[in-house]
Amino acid sequence: MGLRFTVLASGSTGNATVVRTDDATLLVDAGLSAKKLEELMRERGVSGQEIDGIFVTHEHSDHVKGLGAFARKYNLPVYANDATWAALERHVGQIADDRRRIVATGETVEFGGLRVESYPISHDAAEPVGYCFMDGDVKLSLVTDLGYMSDKVRRMAIDSDVLVLESNHDVNMLRMGRYPWNIKRRILSDIGHLSNEAAGEALCELLTDRTKRVYLAHLSLDHNMQELARMTVQSILEDRGIFFKSDEAVLQHTYHDRATPWDEVRRKAIV
Repeated sequence: MGLRFTVLASGSTGNATVVRTDDATLLVDAGLSAKKLEELMRERGVSGQEIDGIFVTHEHSDHVKGLGAFARKYNLPVYANDATWAALERHVGQIADDRRRIVATGETVEFGGLRVESYPISHDAAEPVGYCFMDGDVKLSLVTDLGYMSDKVRRMAIDSDVLVLESNHDVNMLRMGRYPWNIKRRILSDIGHLSNEAAGEALCELLTDRTKRVYLAHLSLDHNMQELARMTVQSILEDRGIFFKSDEAVLQHTYHDRATPWDEVRRKAIV
């Protein structure tokens, strides 16, 4: 088995992803109720007993809603940086001291051959991070909840086999939407969320010959649509001379209410 993953849910109503290799099965964020997490995992053939740890990107409720209950039920270690742990206190309840894993931003955690490296992102949280998962010569990068793509994010996420990339909103839909202006301003800011246009611009710099698939993630229910996100991103890529072969489904969807199918990225054959 190579590196496998399923995005259990993605969006403002909750975020969670399972990453699995021969050496470990990890949960990234737990932004749904413990019951819903179990339901979505069960649909993908995963039980809570199989999870080896939970990695937290930041403390917002759509990423940690079920964290405390799920971690306590299955006695799981939880990995986060010191600032995120401090911000989590009021959200997740008591996590036993021996289950707390403090991981400095930029540090790598290893599970056999699986390496998990965090990197800083720009978002209105205590110390938010993204994660890269590397198994042999395979690389999966989770790049969501960032107001802009910094040089550090670019260096970490480039040359990934698979990217899970934020494409949160259509700018015009957001500007015309029902949110109060202070919320709109936050989303549009450098500590907010990537728009469809920004996702397309980011991909122009992240895509390499190695990239097989890109999952457009964290779409707003109010200010975006799946096909609009895909078409906007694809149009920007094509304007830059980046075209996909018709038989290659490079741009993939994620969902707020159901899991993506398992996606497996295998190691390259050794000749």
